[in-house]
Amino acid sequence: MTSTSYIQKTLQIPEHSISATLKLLNEDCTIPFISRYRKDATGNLDEVQIGQIAKLNDQFEELIKRKENILKSIEEQHALTPDLKQRIETSFDIQELEDLYLPFKKRRKTKADAAKEKGLEPLAKIIMSQKACDLDFLASKYLNDLVATGEEAMQGARDIMAEWINENMYVRKNLRRLFQRKAVIISKVVKAKKEDEAAQKFAQYFDWEENLNRIPSHRLLAMLRAEAEGFVKTSVNIDKDEALDLIENAVIKSNSDCADQIALAIKDSYKRLLEPAISNETLQEAKQKADIKAIDIFSENLRQLLLAPPLGEKRILAIDPGYRSGCKVVCLDEKGDLLHNETIYPHAPQNETGMAMKKIRSMANAYNIQAISIGNGTASRETEFFIKKIAFDTPPQVFVVSEAGASVYSASKIARDEFPNYDVTVRGAVSIGRRLSDPLAELVKIDAKSIGVGQYQHDVDQTLLKNELDTTVMKCVNAVGINLNTASKSLLSYVSGIGEKMAENIVNYRAENGAFEDRKQLKKVPRLGEKAYQQAAAFIRIANGKNPLDNSAVHPEAYPIVEKMAKDLGIKTIDLIANKEKIALISPEKYVTENVGILGIKDILKELEKPGLDPRKAAKVFEFDPSVKSIKDLKTGMILPGIVNNITAFGCFVDLGIKESGLVHISQLKNGYVSDVNEVVKLHQHVQVRVTEVDEARKRVQLSMIL
Repeated sequence: MTSTSYIQKTLQIPEHSISATLKLLNEDCTIPFISRYRKDATGNLDEVQIGQIAKLNDQFEELIKRKENILKSIEEQHALTPDLKQRIETSFDIQELEDLYLPFKKRRKTKADAAKEKGLEPLAKIIMSQKACDLDFLASKYLNDLVATGEEAMQGARDIMAEWINENMYVRKNLRRLFQRKAVIISKVVKAKKEDEAAQKFAQYFDWEENLNRIPSHRLLAMLRAEAEGFVKTSVNIDKDEALDLIENAVIKSNSDCADQIALAIKDSYKRLLEPAISNETLQEAKQKADIKAIDIFSENLRQLLLAPPLGEKRILAIDPGYRSGCKVVCLDEKGDLLHNETIYPHAPQNETGMAMKKIRSMANAYNIQAISIGNGTASRETEFFIKKIAFDTPPQVFVVSEAGASVYSASKIARDEFPNYDVTVRGAVSIGRRLSDPLAELVKIDAKSIGVGQYQHDVDQTLLKNELDTTVMKCVNAVGINLNTASKSLLSYVSGIGEKMAENIVNYRAENGAFEDRKQLKKVPRLGEKAYQQAAAFIRIANGKNPLDNSAVHPEAYPIVEKMAKDLGIKTIDLIANKEKIALISPEKYVTENVGILGIKDILKELEKPGLDPRKAAKVFEFDPSVKSIKDLKTGMILPGIVNNITAFGCFVDLGIKESGLVHISQLKNGYVSDVNEVVKLHQHVQVRVTEVDEARKRVQLSMIL
C-alpha cells in the first residue's frame, strides 16, 4: 500500500488530488499557499482537506517506521518466520501490528517465563492441544527439582497458557470489539475526599455510570480530571461472563479434562492480562477522541476570536480597570504606539471621580482619541458607567473588550522587548487597546491556551493541542494578510513560509533599511530564499508601494498575467484594479498558463475587484443592560443583551456585563435538537438571553436563548 492509497481509503478524495498535494507538501509548500495558489493542481482542495492529507501522510510514515522497528526487533531475536514477516508487511492497522509484535516484546520476567524455565512449556502445549486424557499422570512426568507436585506443574502450565491466550490475535481483536461496543465507565468518590470543598464541582461523578461509546467528550474529560485530582476513581468494565464466553468459544474445542484447565487459564488471563490491557486501551481510545473533540472546539473558538471585527487604525484610549490600585490608562496612536500613560482613581476607596474625569477629557482632546477600550475584568462596568458620564468635546466610541491573556502578555518577553521601560500594568493596558484596533495582530503574541476560549485545555494531548492551535493561528493570519511594514515579529512568524527566525530577520532588516517599497525587496532579507519568498509573498501587503498589486492577494508569479490583461484592455495595471466594468470584459480561459489554471485565473479576477479585502467585519459598539451591575441584580425571567464569550461542546457562555458569565446549555440554544453549538452561535455574537436560574452562592447563572 502506498501513502496515496492509504489516504484515499480514509478520505475518498481523487488519487490525483492526493498525489499532487503530497508532492507540494514534500516541496515544503505550506497549507495556506497550496489551498490558495495551487487549486488547479489539487482539484480545488480546501485547507481542511489538505490538512487531513498531511496528517494521514504523517500517520502512514509513522506506521512504516513502526513496522520497520518491529521487523528489526523480531529478526534480532531470530524469530522472524516468512509467514510472520508477510503478515507484518501487509498489515496497515496499528493495533494488529502491536498484537503481532506482542509475543516478542521485551518485558519484565512473567509467570509464564518462570514456568518455562521450569520445563513446563511442553506440558502446556499438550494441554492446549486438548488431546490428553490422564492429566495427573501427565503432570507427574514434569516433576523436577523446581516442580515439587503435580498441581504445581499444572499451575505453571496454566500460567503459560494464560500468556498464549493473551497473545491470541483473534481473542484480542474480538474482545476489543466487545469493549468498544459495551464498555461502561464507572466513577466512584474517594470517601476521604467526599467532603473536600474542591471536590464539590465534581459531585456529579461521585457515583456515575455511563456507556463509554456514548459519553460526551466534555463529560469524559471532566471525570478523568476528577480522577487526576484524586476525588474519584474510574474503571472501564464489561460483562465478565460475556467476555469469558467469547474467549472460551475461541479457544476451547473439546469437553476433555484439558478444557477445564484451559478454562482456568482463560479466567486468569482475562483477569490478570487481557482485561487490564484492553480496558486501558479502550479508555485511551475514548480519551483520544475526546481530546480531538475538545481541541476542535478550542480551535474553532480561537479562529473566531482571531478573526473578530477590528476597529482599524484609530487613536485609542485604553483602560485596565481596578479599584484600590486604580485604573491604568494609556493613549495609543493609529499604529498602536504608546503616546501617554497614567493612573486614575475614579472608584472606591479613593473616589477621585472628578479629577479622573478631567484627566480623561484632557487626554481625549490632547491625543485626538477616537475610541475608548475598557478591559472586561474587575471594575469594568463601573469604569464603563464612569466614562459614559464624561462630557467629551467629540464623544469617542466606547468598547468593552476581553482582557483574557493580557496579564500573560504583559509579563512575557515579547512585551518586555516592546516596552522595556514600562511595568506590566502599562503593557497590559496597551494590549487591551491594541486588541480593539486589531485582535489578530495582538492576540498572536499570547499563548493560545491563555486566551480563555478553550475547555479542558490542560487535560488534552498537549502536543496535539499546540499543533492544532498553531495551525489555526497560521490559517487566520494568512486568510487576512499582514502589512509588511507594521507587522510585529509575532505576527510575521505565522505568515506562510516565514517562521520565527525569518520574522526576526525581516524586522531587523526593516529597522536598518526603512519601510519595504515592494515585495521583491523581501529577497534581500538575510536567509530568505526563493522558496520562502514563493510561500510568503502573496500573504504580505505593502500599502502605497511601487506596485499596486503588492497591496493585494495576487501572487507575484501572476503579475505578468494581470499586466497582460491590462495591456489587452488598453489600460494601465493600476487602472484595472477595482474596475469592475473592465474586469467583467476579461475571459478567464484566455489567460490560463502552465502554472496558473482556470481556478487560479478566476481567483485573480475576484481579487482585482476588491484588492486586499479584509474578510473580517467592522467592530460594533455593544450596550449591556445598565441596570445589571452584579450577579445580585439578576432575576429569573429577565431578558438581557449579552455577548457570547466562550463555546463548549455542551453550550455557550454569555457575558452579561458582570463578573460571572452565564451558561446557555445546548438544549436552550433554540427549539429543536442541536448537534453542534457552532451551528447556532459564534464567538462575540450579540445575543438576547433569558435568565432561568441564579445561584449566588456558587456564582452560577443559567440562561436560555429560547425567549
